[in-house]
Amino acid sequence: MTQSTALDPKALGKAWGLFWSALVVFVGITSRLGWGTRWESLFEDLYPGYNQTVSGLVIGGFLALLDGVFDAYIVARLYNRFAAES
Repeated sequence: MTQSTALDPKALGKAWGLFWSALVVFVGITSRLGWGTRWESLFEDLYPGYNQTVSGLVIGGFLALLDGVFDAYIVARLYNRFAAES
């Protein structure tokens, strides 16, 4: 017999949002050194205003935070629904 544990959508959303935001900002900083330039181009397409400048990193980090919170919240809700059905 297996026991399913429900995920807390709000907690997962906050955790993933902070992680994703930090990752996006990190890529922006490292792209100044020539690393991760392809990822930076992808993030520039996903998050309007994102670039290597300080203001661009703040804008991109904020948009990534919102994106991460929303996406993880939806994933946790779907997981809990599917886990309850099985």
